[in-house]
Amino acid sequence: MPPKETSLTLERGLNLLQAVAEADGAAPTISDLAATVGVSRAAVYRLLGPLQARGLVRREGSRVRLGLGVLWVAGRVLPQLRFASLPALRGLAEHVGATVHLTVADGGEAQAIAVVEPSWTSYHVSYRVGTRHPVQRGAAGRAVDLPPNGPRWVVSSGELHNGAYGVAAPVQGVPGLRASVGVVALEPLVGDEVGPLVFDTARAVAEALR
Repeated sequence: MPPKETSLTLERGLNLLQAVAEADGAAPTISDLAATVGVSRAAVYRLLGPLQARGLVRREGSRVRLGLGVLWVAGRVLPQLRFASLPALRGLAEHVGATVHLTVADGGEAQAIAVVEPSWTSYHVSYRVGTRHPVQRGAAGRAVDLPPNGPRWVVSSGELHNGAYGVAAPVQGVPGLRASVGVVALEPLVGDEVGPLVFDTARAVAEALR
């Protein structure tokens, strides 16, 4: 198969998978997918073959749903995000002497998926990977949806835990990812001093994930 034809087939297959994932309400039919992707019904059947073989979709009569293979793929995302972000997070933690974390939004919740604590401080916040909280609370949660032309970081005080202070900036430019880099400390953080450092680290994380 010529390279251009292979690329087109791959793009159509990805568009098909996205159409299945984005369908609201009832699972889409073969005809629905053909109209959405812009191909014939016969082409949809051909494109579904490899996706079904990998468990990414499953057919129920004429309707198509996501398969359990998507869960396996999704499960591999967080470890890769964590690995790619750690160098930048570690540099920030050592520089400011406070705990740094990468937080990812999942619907209405924010979850810490990577945490780095400074090595040289006498005390610092102990923050666990997997910690969840409402996305609208705390600097890390509120930062994930900051628009590109809006504020560059968010500052919080005692929103999640009494006596804890936070500064967070969004990780932007990575398709499909709502995330932030945050610093949490037991002493007040000066936003104008820490904010630019957190913002630069968030940009470095974005570059590492592209």
